[in-house]
Amino acid sequence: MAPYTLTPGRRARYRPPVTNPARIPRTPFTAVVLTAVVALLSVLLSPAAAQAAPGESRPVYSYDHAIRESVWVDTRLDGDADGRTDRVAVDIVRPSEPARQGRRIPVIMDASPYYSCCGRGNESQKKTYDATGRPVQFPLFYDNYFVPRGYATVLVDLAGTNRSDGCVDVGGRSDVQSARAVVDWLGGRGRAYTARTGGSPVTAGWSNGSTGMIGKSWDATIANGVAATGVKGLKTIVPIAGISSWYDYYFSQGAPLYDSGPDGLADAVDSPGAHKRCAAVQRKLAEGAPRSGDWTGLWTERDYVRHADRVRASVFLVHGLQDLNVRTRNAGQWWDALARHGVERKIWLSGTGHVDPFDYRRGAWVRTLHHWFDHYLMGYDNGIERAPMADVERAPGTWSTDRRWPAPGTAATTLRPGPGSAPGVGVLGTGRAPQGATEAFTDDPALSEADWAAGIDRTTPAKVGFSTGPLRAPLRLSGSGSVTVTATPSTTTAHLTAVLVDLGPATIRNYAADGEGITTLDRRTCWGAGTKGDTGCFKETAADTAKVAHTVFSRGWADLGTYADPHKGRPLTPGKPYTLTLNLAAADHIVPAGHRLALIVAGTDAGLIDPPASRPRLTLDLSRTAARLPLTGGAAALARATAGAAPPHVPGTAPLDGLAPPRTLSRLPYAG
Repeated sequence: MAPYTLTPGRRARYRPPVTNPARIPRTPFTAVVLTAVVALLSVLLSPAAAQAAPGESRPVYSYDHAIRESVWVDTRLDGDADGRTDRVAVDIVRPSEPARQGRRIPVIMDASPYYSCCGRGNESQKKTYDATGRPVQFPLFYDNYFVPRGYATVLVDLAGTNRSDGCVDVGGRSDVQSARAVVDWLGGRGRAYTARTGGSPVTAGWSNGSTGMIGKSWDATIANGVAATGVKGLKTIVPIAGISSWYDYYFSQGAPLYDSGPDGLADAVDSPGAHKRCAAVQRKLAEGAPRSGDWTGLWTERDYVRHADRVRASVFLVHGLQDLNVRTRNAGQWWDALARHGVERKIWLSGTGHVDPFDYRRGAWVRTLHHWFDHYLMGYDNGIERAPMADVERAPGTWSTDRRWPAPGTAATTLRPGPGSAPGVGVLGTGRAPQGATEAFTDDPALSEADWAAGIDRTTPAKVGFSTGPLRAPLRLSGSGSVTVTATPSTTTAHLTAVLVDLGPATIRNYAADGEGITTLDRRTCWGAGTKGDTGCFKETAADTAKVAHTVFSRGWADLGTYADPHKGRPLTPGKPYTLTLNLAAADHIVPAGHRLALIVAGTDAGLIDPPASRPRLTLDLSRTAARLPLTGGAAALARATAGAAPPHVPGTAPLDGLAPPRTLSRLPYAG
C-alpha cells in the first residue's frame, strides 16, 4: 500500500512506511547499511525502472557517488559597476547514473543570501566546501532526499553574497535576475563558467530544463519574484513564508513595521568587501525607502503581485498564520492575485510564526513535497493536483482540509461596532450605531495587542473594544478582511491598529516565544541518504504550546495620513474627521461556540509598528465604522451564531490572561 493516499475530495493521509530508509533513525551502522542498499538498488534497477515505480520516484541512485560541482552563471547585469557582468555562484549535487546514461533530470533550486552569513533551517546550516572548493554540505534535506530519487539540487548565492559577484539589492532586479539567470542556464539559454573570473564555458547538458524553486523567507521571496517574470522552464515554486511585495514587509499603509530599511538588511548579508564596492546600491536603497512610508519606484520594482498574470509555474504556498515577521498580508494578496489569473496552487497555513513546515509537520511535509515535485517536475499522475487545496492547522498538530481556499461559501459580511455599557466597552453586531455615537482612545506606544485584548471588558484609555455575545454556533473566518473607520485625531499624525480576537480559552502554538511555536529536541532523525560531510540527519522538534484566554488572529495597521492615497501620507488637521480602510491580514480561524468575536481599534501596536511623531487622541464615529469580514456561510452563518446571544460585557470583570506580547523583532528579520 502506498504510504500517501490522495483521493479527490478527501484529505490526503500520511502513513509512515516502515521500509522507507528516510524514516529510520540512522546509527553509524544503519548509515553504512542504507548506503549499501541504495548503491545495490542503483545497480539492480535501471533508470527506466526507477521512473516506472508506481506513484512516486524511488531512491535508486547513489548519493555517496553523486556529482558535486560549482559553476558561475552570468547574470548579464553589472550591479557593482566594475565594468564586467556579474557571475553568481551555483553549487550542484546531482546523481551520476543518469549522466552516464545520457538521461536528463529536473532541478530543485533554492536561491538565498544566507548560505554564508546566517545559515538555513532550524540549525542554521551553511554551505561547506573541501580544500579544492568542491561542495560538501548542502543545508536542509533537499539534496539528501531528492538526489537519490533522480533530481538535481541547486543552491544559488544571490548576487553580492557568499561567492557571488554583484550587489545585494533586496528583492530588486539584481536579486531576481540572480536566480532567473540560473533557470535560463538550466534550460540552455544562459552562460556559465567554471570560475568566478575567467574559466571555461560550461553547459547544463544534464538538465531537462524543468526547475522547481523552493525556500523560506528571503529565498521564498525570490521564488515569487522569479515566477512573476514568467521565465520559461520554471515549472513550480514552493514559497515558505515569502514576501510578495516588499513595501508590505516594511510598511503597512504608511505605518512603519521596522525601524530600519532595506539598506540595513543588505549590509547584514553582503559578502566580504561588498559594502565598499556596493556603496551606490546601498545609497539607492536608503533613498528609495523613506521612513515616511510613501510609495516610491523602489517599491514598484519589488512588487511581484502586480505581475501575477505572468506566473506560469504552479504554486505551493506555505505560511504561518501567526507570522509576525513576514506577515500574512503578503501571503493573502499573493494568493488572491494568483487565483484571479487561474494559477494552479495549493496552500498550507499553520498556527506557527516564521517556521518551516519541516519543523512542525515533518513526515507529512516531506511526503507531500515529494508528490508535488514528482507531479510538476517528473510528470507523475499521483493526484496531488486533485487533492484538497488547503491544509489549515486548527490546534497544535490538528489539521483540517478544504477543497478550495478561502473556504467554499465564504462571503464578505459586515459587522458594526456599537456603544456598550461602559466607555470603550462596546458591542459588535449587524446594527448601525446611532448618529453621534463615539468612542475615543489615546495612543500609548508602550502597549500591545495582548494588553488591549486582556482588558477587553474594562474601560482602558489606550483602546476601544467591541464584541459579540457568546456564540451559539461556531463562526469561521477564512481569507482577508478589512475595517473602515472614521476617526478624528487631536494631532497632525496618527497611527491606527485594528485586530480581531477570539475571546475564549484555547491551547495554541506559543508563537511569541523564541521558537515561534516549536521547541527543538536533542534527538535526530535522518531524511534521505547521507555522507560524513552531509548526514541528512536533523534535530526533531515538538510543538511549543500555551494555554490562553484569548487569541488575536488577524491584524491591520495604517497611518491615518494615507486616508486619501494609500501610497502617500498627508499631515492631518486636528479636529477634522478622516475615513480610512485598514486591510486585515489573511487568516483562517474558527471562533467556537461559547466564545466571543471581538474587534479592537487602537493606536501603536507595540513591537509590531513604530509610533507616530505625537501621541494623539482619536475619536471614532461608530456610525461610520464597520468591519467587512470573510465569514464562511456569510450573513446567514453570522445570524445563526449570534441569535439570542447574551449581553457581551460585564463591567469590572477580571482581565483575560492571554499570550505574552510579541517580542520586538530582530533587525535581521527573516533569516532562518
